[in-house]
Amino acid sequence: MNDADVSKQIQQMVRFIRQEAEEKANEISVSAEEEFNIEKLQLVEAEKKKIRQEFERKEKQVDVRKKIEYSMQLNASRIKVLQAQDDLVNTMKEAAAKELLQVSHHHNELVEVILPHHQDSYKKLLHNLIVQSLLRLKEPSVLLRCRKHDVHLVEHVLDAAKEEYAEKANVHAPEIIVDDIHLPPAPSHHNMHGPSCSGGVVLASRDGKIVCENTLDARLEVVFRKKLPEIRKCLFGQVTA
Repeated sequence: MNDADVSKQIQQMVRFIRQEAEEKANEISVSAEEEFNIEKLQLVEAEKKKIRQEFERKEKQVDVRKKIEYSMQLNASRIKVLQAQDDLVNTMKEAAAKELLQVSHHHNELVEVILPHHQDSYKKLLHNLIVQSLLRLKEPSVLLRCRKHDVHLVEHVLDAAKEEYAEKANVHAPEIIVDDIHLPPAPSHHNMHGPSCSGGVVLASRDGKIVCENTLDARLEVVFRKKLPEIRKCLFGQVTA
């Protein structure tokens, strides 16, 4: 083999090596680009996932905040409605209390002359309240307390009330002592914030252990509390808690 053949063979080997190197470099470049694209896609997807998660988190926060605000507004509205209902019910109660004053109103002599049935009705009511209290206490001796203004009316009906009780309970007529300490007077403009009593009586056993409060105010309170669900249903169409 001469020098020309050797040179030719070397050149062929160089071309072959160069071609393999170029192909290998191309493969490496393609593989690197593919890996880069895959990694880039993974990074993009990871960032997208983070953004979606952050958006969902903030969206949930906004949704929770809206629900809380709605709940607070709803509760505030309910409180306003309940307050308005309570105000109306209390207004009715105050109106009923004023009507009670008409039942026991007999301090004006002119009223007694023009409308004597007012006093007669109240005396009859006092009679019934005393009998009812005696039936509840079932004591042989009791203490009776009334308004100072009602003492003469109470004394007027006392004997008849004792007899009726004795007949109904089949016992001897009880001893009833009218207390020197009186119930508060009727409410007035001069005594708007002090204790008051619209009428009626309070009876107690002599030892004070058993008390029957049969004032008009106490009766109104009992009836009002008992009838409150019906009143609310009549006024508002449903019974509210």
